[in-house]
Amino acid sequence: MVALYLDGTPVAELKAGQQGVVVLDTTPFYAESGGQVGDEGHITSGSARFAVGDTQKIKADVFGHHGVVEQGTLAVGDTVTASVNLDLRAATVRNHSATHLMHKALREVLGDHVQQKGSLVNAERTRFDFAHNAPVTDAQIRRIEAIVNAEILANAATDARIMDIESAKQTGAMMLFGEKYGDTVRVLDIGSSRELCGGTHVQRTGDIGLFTIVAEGGVAAGVRRVEAVTGLNALAYMQDMEATLGGVAGTLRVVPSEVPARVGALLEQLREAEREMAALKGRLASAQGDELAAQAVEVNGVKVLAATLQGADAKTLRDTMDKLKDKLKSAVVVLATVDGDKVQLAAGVTPDAVGKVKAGELVNFVAQQVGGKGGGKPDMAMAGGTQPAGLPAALQSVQGWVAGRL
Repeated sequence: MVALYLDGTPVAELKAGQQGVVVLDTTPFYAESGGQVGDEGHITSGSARFAVGDTQKIKADVFGHHGVVEQGTLAVGDTVTASVNLDLRAATVRNHSATHLMHKALREVLGDHVQQKGSLVNAERTRFDFAHNAPVTDAQIRRIEAIVNAEILANAATDARIMDIESAKQTGAMMLFGEKYGDTVRVLDIGSSRELCGGTHVQRTGDIGLFTIVAEGGVAAGVRRVEAVTGLNALAYMQDMEATLGGVAGTLRVVPSEVPARVGALLEQLREAEREMAALKGRLASAQGDELAAQAVEVNGVKVLAATLQGADAKTLRDTMDKLKDKLKSAVVVLATVDGDKVQLAAGVTPDAVGKVKAGELVNFVAQQVGGKGGGKPDMAMAGGTQPAGLPAALQSVQGWVAGRL
């Protein structure tokens, strides 16, 4: 052990419970690079045990093992045993190798314009950002998955060669745009993919086991992101999806293959029920509107009405408002409805009165009394609030507010 760091400062030793960085003269750990996360594991010396949670490059050939002393004391000069968590390494390796195959498949399916814009490979999944101006369709995702899994089934041996950069270029190896390469590079052949890469990889493509894409979306203008899983993680993902589908099928009392048709039928039933409900609300609002019209009070030749409309929504408020304005001819109307702790308000003013009374100002005046705010056009405005207890007094204040302006 050649160096120890505590809070970025060189120290002679690290004690139990302290977090720090260990530097070794040689190490089996992989340091984070090229999108692949650093290895985890343990460093031991006698009774001392250091848990490595991450490995980072301090310099090109100097690795820092970041972690915590679980027991004992580590000292500079100690002879240690460094053990990588092989299960995590193997899972990360599968995901990294699959990333190369996926990159090749993306270019084959979407076009040669696809260029890597970033990646993150860990034991759980691979995340790959690339240049593309449209969402990747379900059909394209299926093609990409089919291409990658065909490469896996072929079980071709992986080959890595160290060569000078010019020789690497002549092989046609994929190079990342804008990436700075040294004079010597590592050319990786895996399946039909050939790229420059210094990461860890499977010995044969079949070691990846299984590949499936679990997410796709946009992350920036002209940049898409796909996430995929491999091996046992892919198996677990598919089993979870099957369990979810089975649960839905059980709830719907159909076999899994009949779920899409059953859901489609239920959605159509729901849409029909919503249409019927909207019609019923309209008829109810119309009936209430006829009753409310009789409650309007005339103020300086203009009828003023402020009332609550039971069981209404925003659309019903607006529709009822229009009917009342037509019925009353010359009017200022405020309608409200309450749903739990939410208040919805609508204010309307007929054309002859908008010169003196503005619907936006009126609805805002009422909304402030029920913990909200709102606004809109001079003849029609909407608002909301969260204090329904204040609604009765707020509606009573409308007549006085309007009288002061007519």
